[in-house]
Amino acid sequence: MIILNRNWLNNKSMKEVALIDLGLIAYEEGWAIQERLFNETIQTKIELRNNSLSLGATTENYLIFCEHPHVYTLGKTGSEDHLLLNEKELKEKNATYHRINRGGDITYHGPGQIVGYPIFDLDHFFTDIGKYLRYIEDVIILTLSDFGITAGRIKGATGVWLDPESDTLARKICAIGVRTSRWVTMHGFALNVNPNLDYFGNIVPCGISDKSVTSMQVELGKEIPLDEVKNRIKMHFEQLFKIRLLPQSI
Repeated sequence: MIILNRNWLNNKSMKEVALIDLGLIAYEEGWAIQERLFNETIQTKIELRNNSLSLGATTENYLIFCEHPHVYTLGKTGSEDHLLLNEKELKEKNATYHRINRGGDITYHGPGQIVGYPIFDLDHFFTDIGKYLRYIEDVIILTLSDFGITAGRIKGATGVWLDPESDTLARKICAIGVRTSRWVTMHGFALNVNPNLDYFGNIVPCGISDKSVTSMQVELGKEIPLDEVKNRIKMHFEQLFKIRLLPQSI
């Protein structure tokens, strides 16, 4: 069970994190924004270490929300065999494909899915990647609980699952894959709210062939407003990471 400190609202010393909502954006554009903020943060850390910045300077933290047009992305440890489409078939499905620099295998992003990219300097939080991944899973588990969906984890399989204890019923609802350097994070999570799940049939999702994929829409039998889900995700990020999210344009 996840227990939250309900006094978080009264904590005036919480770290401020920029909240950037990009809306629907091509994958390569969103990736470029991530890379820029990620590299700027790392460069700032290097300059701070070298004492080349003024006293009081620090790194910034960001949480990016977006949706992407149909796209398949393959992580550094993934197999291209897990993409079941050739170039012609990708075009027919109006989808693109990118090999990228996060961990994990292949996944799908598309309209109706909330994608979140935390660009956090973990020196501001805790320098533990495993804990960081579990916190992101907790954010999603708590969010799903707010909508009446019970979710959990499968040992050795990063992400959020429904019926995780069942070999036959377990199904993934949120994929997670990150990259870190100098304790700075990028990439993140993709929560299936109302996506077209048929697109997952063109891959071996996350390299796991014996488990299915689901969405909030399928589980609840109705379309769920994305903004309602985002608001709950924001709240749980603030609670768990003890931050205050401030909207910012880019």
